[in-house]
Amino acid sequence: MSNYISPEKLNKKHNIKQFDCGNEQLNDYLKKYAFQNQKKNISNTFVAQNGNKVIGYYTLTFGSVLKEDLPEKTNKNLPSYSVPVMILARLAVDKTERGNGLGRGLLKNAVLRTLQASEIAGLKAIMVKAKDEEAKAFYEKFDFQVSPIDDLTLYLPIEFLKN
Repeated sequence: MSNYISPEKLNKKHNIKQFDCGNEQLNDYLKKYAFQNQKKNISNTFVAQNGNKVIGYYTLTFGSVLKEDLPEKTNKNLPSYSVPVMILARLAVDKTERGNGLGRGLLKNAVLRTLQASEIAGLKAIMVKAKDEEAKAFYEKFDFQVSPIDDLTLYLPIEFLKN
């Protein structure tokens, strides 16, 4: 893994102008919307840097899902109303840093933050909507389970993380 600074909450001092993960939507989100959404308390974005350059980021927000959306192993004995989840809304790595474990490191950091949040407010799982089959395969390597409702929506139950 490259020698990067541990992810920290995005602020105006971070150099995001040069960030390019190869996906225009993910690039635009970081450059145009991430900080605005933070100021509005919609989501929080955490960035990793190498020197002064942002080389990866992820965004977290809260949400809720119906128990039917969760994988069968996870939805047993849940109430019939919606249950809280942490949404990993985005995760991106700069093209120059691919293949060195940064994505894994960012995901691990997001999971740790989710565990911390689950101690304050109940959370059933961390949820992600994979952008494609390649992204889906990445999350499945880390034991994320596919939703029975949507093949590109995956969940990692909090109880799996605590064990």
